[in-house]
Amino acid sequence: MAAKNRQTSGTPATALLSKEGVEFTVHTYDHDPAAASYGREAADVLGVEPERVFKTLVAEVDGTLTVAVVPVSGSLDLKALATAVGGKKAAMADPAAVTRTTGYVLGGVSPLGQRKALPTVVDETALLFDTMFCSAGKRGMEIELAPDELVRLTDAVVAEIGREG
Repeated sequence: MAAKNRQTSGTPATALLSKEGVEFTVHTYDHDPAAASYGREAADVLGVEPERVFKTLVAEVDGTLTVAVVPVSGSLDLKALATAVGGKKAAMADPAAVTRTTGYVLGGVSPLGQRKALPTVVDETALLFDTMFCSAGKRGMEIELAPDELVRLTDAVVAEIGREG
């Protein structure tokens, strides 16, 4: 699974994967600014089941920015996220803080190659797949990689943090 579409400008996420020697594939598509859900758009355009495409959300758990990686087919369970990192309370983070801390724009936040390493939790369903999809760090660009590599590179906790529907 060598990286495709090398003519596409790289991102900190793809640079990290290349530096670490991780096998990955970059999938690009023309992002529709009117899309209601970036993750659903990626799944639809790439023809991949939504359970295999993951969105990167950033929440604040007891005052600490924390990354949650959950399937685009569902939503984030904030209480489960807090529990997964030993916290009490979680709320979605301020969008400006997310961009400032990760270096990515909303809708293009990758769990990889962020400006500042944040605690990360990957929903356990990611491990059901040989490969999963997540943002490559910009809208209209997804990375396909083995979920265990994502967990390793982000030093993530794996837990049940997603809710169906």
